[in-house]
Amino acid sequence: MKTALITGINGQDGSYLAELLLEKGYDVWGTIRRNSSPEYNTTRVDHIFGRVKLVYADLTDMSSLVSVLQKSKPTEIYNLAAQSHVRVSFDAPIYTAEATGLGTLNLLEAIRLTCPKARVYQASSSEMFGNNIDEDGFQRETTPMAPVSPYGCAKVFSYNICNNYKNSYGMHISNGILFNHESPRRGITFVTNKVVNGAVDIKQGRKNHLLLGNLSASRDWGHAKDYVKAMWMMLQQDEPDNYCCSTGVSHTVQDLVDYTFNTLGVDTKHVKRHQQFERPEELQHLKGDSSKLRLKLGWKPTYTFETMLDEMIFVAANKRNKDVDTYKL
Repeated sequence: MKTALITGINGQDGSYLAELLLEKGYDVWGTIRRNSSPEYNTTRVDHIFGRVKLVYADLTDMSSLVSVLQKSKPTEIYNLAAQSHVRVSFDAPIYTAEATGLGTLNLLEAIRLTCPKARVYQASSSEMFGNNIDEDGFQRETTPMAPVSPYGCAKVFSYNICNNYKNSYGMHISNGILFNHESPRRGITFVTNKVVNGAVDIKQGRKNHLLLGNLSASRDWGHAKDYVKAMWMMLQQDEPDNYCCSTGVSHTVQDLVDYTFNTLGVDTKHVKRHQQFERPEELQHLKGDSSKLRLKLGWKPTYTFETMLDEMIFVAANKRNKDVDTYKL
């Protein structure tokens, strides 16, 4: 039996990946951080409690990482833990650098010392590209990186240190450069779920407006379920490599607002732009070319932008309805 360790198992991606690996017969371990409100710390994995082994660890504490690696003895490691909110990274740049950047180095060094033969997946990000775009309008593995946020800068460090450890020590480390991916489990402060839940709240009379930042920014949005499958596929290869994971279709935040509000029959006049939610430096356009991932590994997305949002809207609209089971979405 294969054993997987997922850092950040209680996040959106970690919970979906845990489900996938359990389906494939893995022994699944996952790290979580201590929290003063533990009831909110494992919400996304409560439905698989008892089937996964949860352990406390923090990427900024290398001793905790060594301990969990020695206990779990993983054959595959998925590093999904991070301070992952781009806007927050401007408010907490040092913590973002320590957790999202140096935290990866702590984990790699702990792996090198305890289980160097384990296969490692690093959650890299399209935010690393910044505003660099190839002539055809896409970003891909060869596009130069020029991040425009502390989060993006930390991810570039993680990406490069993973390549360094792979080349220096012969470790099996693959970077997945994932473009934006969402789901009903996405945090409420991220723009997709903020828009969906805001529209539902307006529809159901709990709010009368929604404040957003830059509406013209465009993103390549996919579904987290599709993207965690790509993570797993990367570690099944004999040789490690770096892959972009994306749908290849881009939509603006305004498109997101229009589709969500129109689906719910809510007037978009309730949406207001507010500078509080704008970034000091904006990343305007992301659209990924995942040809390498599709051709080499056979991956392809099963969700479209619209079907992803339909699922998110359904869950948000029914989360207070105890007769509707939305837990597995």
